[in-house]
Amino acid sequence: MVPRLKTQYFKKVQGDLAKKHSLKNLNQIPVLEKIVVNVGLSEAKENSKALQKVMEEMALITGQKAIITRAKKSIASFKIRKGVPVGCKVTLHGDKMWEFFDRLVNVTLPRVRDFRGLDSKSFDRYNNYTIGIKEQLVFPEIDYDKVEKIHGLDITIVVKNSKRREIVKDFLTMMGMPFKN
Repeated sequence: MVPRLKTQYFKKVQGDLAKKHSLKNLNQIPVLEKIVVNVGLSEAKENSKALQKVMEEMALITGQKAIITRAKKSIASFKIRKGVPVGCKVTLHGDKMWEFFDRLVNVTLPRVRDFRGLDSKSFDRYNNYTIGIKEQLVFPEIDYDKVEKIHGLDITIVVKNSKRREIVKDFLTMMGMPFKN
């Protein structure tokens, strides 16, 4: 079964973006390339059970197994050596990516306490959008009683064919991303 937002993108959003910004080539229209969900866990270096629990929660949230991220270099002030586990991440592609984006926009973000919209300045220089979520409990897949420790996570939405930021912002808005006015 094709995800709902994917069909909406190909039937409506693609054509509307092309008309609004007078894009003549289909390759100029932005499209989701991947979504990366990342958790940095400072206690992962001494407590591997906490990292395993976080990886299980990530698998529940994304529907895909997480991989362990390791320190790239040693930092003495943080007491981290090169190669020590510091968190985990999941990279979503294809239909899982579209389904996760749909759940994020329509279910998870409205559950955030005192939510007034996302900041429209969270784009990086490649026009990818990053959202920081303070607690994993806003995801409906997480059972509150089974959570040992509350942690945050970062969600990076990587957009392909994006040269101008206003086109990417319009694309995300048309896909349902709730930005502040």
